[in-house]
Amino acid sequence: MFTEVQVLILLTAVKLTHVIPSQGRGGVSAVTSLGNEVFVLRWKSQQQVEVYDASTFTLQRYITVPERRSNSWCGLAACAHYKCLYVSDDNHSSIHRAEPSGSSAVKKWSVASCPRGLSVNKEHNVVVMCLAAHKIQEYTTHGALVREISLEQAGVTLPCHAVQLSTGDYVVSEHESPGAVSVVGIDGRVVRRYRYCSSPSSDVGKMSYPTGLAVTKNDDILVAVEDNNRILLVNSSLSSARKLALPVDDGIQEPRGLCLDESRGRLYVGELLGSERVLVFDGVRL
Repeated sequence: MFTEVQVLILLTAVKLTHVIPSQGRGGVSAVTSLGNEVFVLRWKSQQQVEVYDASTFTLQRYITVPERRSNSWCGLAACAHYKCLYVSDDNHSSIHRAEPSGSSAVKKWSVASCPRGLSVNKEHNVVVMCLAAHKIQEYTTHGALVREISLEQAGVTLPCHAVQLSTGDYVVSEHESPGAVSVVGIDGRVVRRYRYCSSPSSDVGKMSYPTGLAVTKNDDILVAVEDNNRILLVNSSLSSARKLALPVDDGIQEPRGLCLDESRGRLYVGELLGSERVLVFDGVRL
């Protein structure tokens, strides 16, 4: 759980060090990193994942995902254990597995309806948020279903992204206005939920369409909030939240993709609209 001192350190130490421009390829749906590479998925280039060097941020190559069709809602996750990428395809309700060193996806399997956000848990399995099915599904790297959690009894109507916490519970973003961030158990019941801060001294207020999530080693939660054009830091108990004062001259525009690389002290923020950039912030220590 973060403290007031940690938040102050975070706000003063963070710097915008690099910007990956759109180059006409569309807004960022998802961004992730693995080793010394950064992977970017844009909604206009549906069958290609951009691969950048994590030090120079020069474009290295593309990974092709054949036959993939999706809109701006899509997920991308990297697994350091199996050294692979996962890409969601909501039009075909499937997941594509790709080798970062290769030129195209090497495996594909079917999942529940409308897979959106993806993440990888401590068991090295891929966690899939299936919006239309109102389910969290967990698969092995070979596409075998491990677990399925219904979110219907939790009252989550528009689930966008799910990340498993160290406790085994899952944090879920609810893409509504006002939206919410909820922690649900493996039985699908809500453990706790954060909707908004009503304190007059807070600048957080209501969340309007929260999307991408990232979780720290302490289970504190970073949330990309699209319509509010900001990133929130919510503590692990979901009892309080802070708006991150990230140093961007023209502000963050419609953030959706979010990736926290704690080994580098780095945060990647992908913009869906506006300048459609990937913003790279260094000095992030939580």
